[in-house]
Amino acid sequence: MRIKDEQLKRFLVDAGLVSKADLIAAEKIAKEENRSLAEALISHGHMTEDDMRRVESYVLGIPFVSLKDQKIDFDTLTIIPEPVARKHNIIAFKKNEDSLEVAMLDTADLPAIDFIKKKVGLKIQARLTDTESMRSALRLYQKNLKDEFGDLIMQDASKLKVLEEENGEELTESQLKKAAEDLPVVRIVDTLLRHAIIQGASDIHIEPMEEEMIVRYRVDGVLHDAMRLPQIAAGSIAARVKVLSNLKLDQKRLPQDGRFKMEMDGQKVAFRVSILPIFYGEKIVMRLLRENRSGFSLEGIGFHGSTLDRIHRATRATTGIILVTGPTGSGKSTTLYTILDILNTPEVNISTIEDPIEYQMPRINQSQVKPEIGFTFAAGLRSLMRQDPDIIMVGEIRDQETASLAINAALTGHLVLATLHTNSATGTIARLIDMGAEPFLLVSTLRVAVGQRLVRKLADDKIPYKLSKAERDELQEKVDLDKILESLKDEGVIKKDATWNDVDFFRPKEKGKTEDGYHGRMGIHEVIEMSPALKEMVIAEKTGDEVQAQAEKEGMLRMIEDGIFKAAQGLTSIEEVLRVINE
Repeated sequence: MRIKDEQLKRFLVDAGLVSKADLIAAEKIAKEENRSLAEALISHGHMTEDDMRRVESYVLGIPFVSLKDQKIDFDTLTIIPEPVARKHNIIAFKKNEDSLEVAMLDTADLPAIDFIKKKVGLKIQARLTDTESMRSALRLYQKNLKDEFGDLIMQDASKLKVLEEENGEELTESQLKKAAEDLPVVRIVDTLLRHAIIQGASDIHIEPMEEEMIVRYRVDGVLHDAMRLPQIAAGSIAARVKVLSNLKLDQKRLPQDGRFKMEMDGQKVAFRVSILPIFYGEKIVMRLLRENRSGFSLEGIGFHGSTLDRIHRATRATTGIILVTGPTGSGKSTTLYTILDILNTPEVNISTIEDPIEYQMPRINQSQVKPEIGFTFAAGLRSLMRQDPDIIMVGEIRDQETASLAINAALTGHLVLATLHTNSATGTIARLIDMGAEPFLLVSTLRVAVGQRLVRKLADDKIPYKLSKAERDELQEKVDLDKILESLKDEGVIKKDATWNDVDFFRPKEKGKTEDGYHGRMGIHEVIEMSPALKEMVIAEKTGDEVQAQAEKEGMLRMIEDGIFKAAQGLTSIEEVLRVINE
């Protein structure tokens, strides 16, 4: 950074961005370590690098630009070769008649500016940007090349050797390994993996058919065809994935599970691999887990208002159970890890038992279950109790023994976090009682139960509209619109005197910034907190509907109502909420 320490100090004090105490501490560190004030503030967490870039932009009068979701002409982008762009963190994003606008993380990188000036013969106008903008812009080099991926993959596929069994005898493991290390198959699998990361896929499905092999990516919860390959590629690709996952190459009759990691653009991605024998070969599904995801907040994943308050109250407790429920792929793990991140302080010991370990977290002791050797959730939980933990996370409560042990752990002074497969928050109570949990013990330990789904978020170029009376009447049959309107007013989303006639909803713009008008996903939630009235109802063995009615009476927004709340905020569409809830 090029701002002088005194200049930076004056600006931070005037703007109130850093407290005087933190500034004094940072100055002392800077002096002791012979560093600039900016470096000391960043290294000790008082400001992020992006915060400092915005300050630099303001003080030095250098414009700040965000490149996220910005369309950059491919010819303009490639004025700067990709290796130079990556090395110097510099992107050409706008070409004028006599100048070229470039976005940088450090405008003091003069060699890079000189190189580009000589190359294009234009005046270079430097702009500052943030790390995420730079990362997404660098991905554009590969996004714009995706049409070429298909040709390259087909060229490599034509060079693959057919893995046939000779004289009815199966190929040996060494023969399969040699085929898996053949250059064309290495390139094909590497390209498919990288392309999935670029597209933000959560899963890759590789499915052999009678005459071809289909590769599909799940993006924002929806599967899309990504590539069709000749059937001869199936055996080599399966062998390559097995080599990467350290699985048995000659085992084709039984399912296998494994995992491997790769790094791309500074992003570490773990691939969880499942291989299943089917009629035409082996179907491969890979779940992508971005390991260095951090900084999630409960607000950032969709909690708000009273639902957020209920979660925070539960996390402040030192004993009890916090349960997150929903179907597979509904974001339960992300919610649990976000809560763990909040609880992860030096004063507590946190241990987990998971299947699998999806995100690796510092200072947390994470264990992977291995049922084949008897290390189940129940066995792991029993062992964890002897490890003196303050907080325990159980990946999933699947049986009576695990449920009983989790309740016992909560009763003996531990805070327990766990997931459960049910369709709603109130369904959690009935599910645990079905598993054999005693109602009087359950109400003594259960703090909150969270039910959730994931909905797609609308892209920025969404189209506004207002609900007609007929549409409101139809929606009123599914949700309590009056309660949602009051929640919107309470949280300051709309004015106190607003009616539904004043609220804009939005539809996706087809073929806009994104293919289907959506980009990314967020959670819709319902959170039930065990109040005294609810405890009495559970002990009295009231029905699930009666418990649900009481929870709503106490202010709980149902999942579908939380979805409509977020649609009224312009975050998603009513159609998307109804699609997800009806699934």
